[in-house]
Amino acid sequence: MKFRLFITLLLLVASTTLLAQEKISAKQWQQDLRFLQKTVHEEYPFLFKKVTVKEFNDTVEELHKQIPNLEEHEIIVGFSRLVSLFKYGHTYVSFHQKPFEFSQFPFNVYEFNDGVYIQGTHKNYPKAVGAKVIAIEGRPISEVLEAIEPTVEAENSQYFKAYGINNIRYPEVLHAQGITDMLQSSITFTLEKEGQQFQQKFDILPNKSRVPTTYGYVQQEDDWLSARNQNKTPLYLKKLDKIYFYEYLTKHKTVYVRHSRVRNDQSETMEAFYKRVFEFIEDNDVEKLVLDVRLNGGGNNYLVKPIITGIIETEKINKKGKLFVITGRRTFSACQNFVNRLDSYTNAIFVGEPTSENVNFYGDAKPVQLPNSKMKIMLSFAWWQDKEPWTNDAWLAPQLSVDMSFDEYENNEDPVLEATFNFNPEGFILRPMDHIRTLFMHGDIETLQKDVIKMLQDSRYKFFDFEGKFINSGKLLLNQSQYQHAIGVFSFVAQLFPNSVKAWKHLGDCYSQIGDKNKAQEFYDKAASIK
Repeated sequence: MKFRLFITLLLLVASTTLLAQEKISAKQWQQDLRFLQKTVHEEYPFLFKKVTVKEFNDTVEELHKQIPNLEEHEIIVGFSRLVSLFKYGHTYVSFHQKPFEFSQFPFNVYEFNDGVYIQGTHKNYPKAVGAKVIAIEGRPISEVLEAIEPTVEAENSQYFKAYGINNIRYPEVLHAQGITDMLQSSITFTLEKEGQQFQQKFDILPNKSRVPTTYGYVQQEDDWLSARNQNKTPLYLKKLDKIYFYEYLTKHKTVYVRHSRVRNDQSETMEAFYKRVFEFIEDNDVEKLVLDVRLNGGGNNYLVKPIITGIIETEKINKKGKLFVITGRRTFSACQNFVNRLDSYTNAIFVGEPTSENVNFYGDAKPVQLPNSKMKIMLSFAWWQDKEPWTNDAWLAPQLSVDMSFDEYENNEDPVLEATFNFNPEGFILRPMDHIRTLFMHGDIETLQKDVIKMLQDSRYKFFDFEGKFINSGKLLLNQSQYQHAIGVFSFVAQLFPNSVKAWKHLGDCYSQIGDKNKAQEFYDKAASIK
């Protein structure tokens, strides 16, 4: 018995010693950082699109100097900040890889159009569910989100809302980004509910457990609570165990399809499913098709062809005002390519929120394993370009912009779907830039100016990047040496957006090209004065 006890103690000491030996030293982490730097420069130089080589290298040097004074989780978050500089959603550091798995606090937050709310919590925190987040550890929620944003591989603000905002669940991230002074196992929120503010303390989940979410939402089941009333379920959250389903809405003569992954469902392939959908549309009194991909985070690009061709062949719904596609903050990856093609080849009207991916983007990441820590870094390698090479839109913007308040979510309302039912084509400009370009080519500048101002004041176009589109058009004219036309475009942008640094800077470029150095300097100074 004593011998067995001795062996057990010996094994325990040996295992403890082994663990101690396996701990990564500061020098080894620095070597891993250099390995990543070298790998990026040699094998992934094409990723330098949104960040310069100098900015990347400067960040590497800063992290290299800091590593000896950082705790392990701070180093990992530092790697995440570095990789997130590329701003491609497929290029990231996972906080869920062993042995570097981060802890989580037991809540899920969601940003509605009236603030950030606790969408779901563990059942131990019933008062918190449905409350508005005011502050974390006494810091306003806006400051906290700004602090964690650099840790997120966000391609645009929609990606951050969908996939990055819940980095506040990680105590390691909160500490590394200065929200807490030390690594804490509990966190205190200032919440507001029914007009009253209160403090809520959350403790981390045991054993590195994770908050269970489905398409970004905690569902009310088992030990978890949802802020949504459970008396009914809106269509976009129905049958989440299926990748896609359709329902005929008799009152609106509309076929509604919710499609939440670009993958085949176990029960039926995408091709077979959509064959049934299109046959139903042809054989019944259907006036509209609503395709809802607001929860669709991607999958296999090569599966969507039957949907595109099926829509084109179904002429009764491939018309303006008959085909609607609902997009949102989780429309990403292969689904970005899908909606790009719908935009290019069908008469779809896009409704809801912008997508979370750039229109053209780097995807299909490979894991790069660091030699000492064995931590894996995901780096994208495939360039997906469904739009013109000069199209650098941050997202596909809906033509009908509609988002949701917390009350609408809580009460199972769907203002996005309602917008498709209530669509009025009178006066609606489906493709603003095509309309503007036509007016410009015909010299009807007065109508162009009136229509642009009208659209800027119309909430349906609030996600449409008029400033960026005009800037790109002006740059194209500038590069073609059409300086007077370019001056006209940039002057118009400066009139509409007085704080547009790019408009004033490019006006300076135009006047510099035609030899008016004084005028050029005046506009350069104007651009420099804008903060």
